[in-house]
Amino acid sequence: MISISTSANKKVYFASDQHLGAPTSEASFVREKKFLCWLNTVKKDAEAIFLLGDLFDFWFEYKTVVPKGFVRVLGKLAEIKDSGIPIYFFVGNHDLWMTDYFEKELNIPVYHSPQEFQINNKKFLIGHGDGLGPEDKGYKRMKKVFTLPLFQWLFRWLHPDLGVKLGQYLSVKNKMISGDEDAKFLGEDKEWLVLYCQKKLTQQHFDYFVFGHRHLPLDIQLQENSTYINLGDWITYFTYGEFENSQLSLKEFKH
Repeated sequence: MISISTSANKKVYFASDQHLGAPTSEASFVREKKFLCWLNTVKKDAEAIFLLGDLFDFWFEYKTVVPKGFVRVLGKLAEIKDSGIPIYFFVGNHDLWMTDYFEKELNIPVYHSPQEFQINNKKFLIGHGDGLGPEDKGYKRMKKVFTLPLFQWLFRWLHPDLGVKLGQYLSVKNKMISGDEDAKFLGEDKEWLVLYCQKKLTQQHFDYFVFGHRHLPLDIQLQENSTYINLGDWITYFTYGEFENSQLSLKEFKH
């Protein structure tokens, strides 16, 4: 478990689900500029920054090629990391084919499953949130196929112009980008990430569960001293998490 202690007047920030590139590069550029503005704002007092997946609407790493675009965001992440601020990246369902590009080029660790962190005196479980809990069964089956080395090897044989275009098309068609019915609160008894967190609490204590994926900003008290936070997205809500001293809260970026 990684431990982080914040210095005086420093904060830890969390953001998820920017889906850069969707629905078109032109439309996405407006959101990209807003996200860059957020990065420029939080770097002033950030102890650490957590990006919880689906930064890109589609991402695939060929051995010598990565998808075109996003150079401003990649450059800003490199600048922040080089300045000494740790960045932790969690793979989402839209960038699950990320391998070692971030680690080699940006020196940013990449996680493919939820991880435990100790931040100040609070225990966190952090991840993207896809495929967790009792539901999401169709996606769980799909993810098993997509993460097979054989499947990735076959996809890599597609020319990047074809492979990336196909991947972008399929990603934009995914309802989690803009589907209204998927972005509705189901109730605490039906929200599968809430159920997942409640089950984890029977095994060990966490002060905070922090996830993305649902595209809904949620702050749900699970127990007296345990909270589930869903970070929302950068498509509709432009919300993020801010941890200061011992309190995590959801904020909206209004710049």
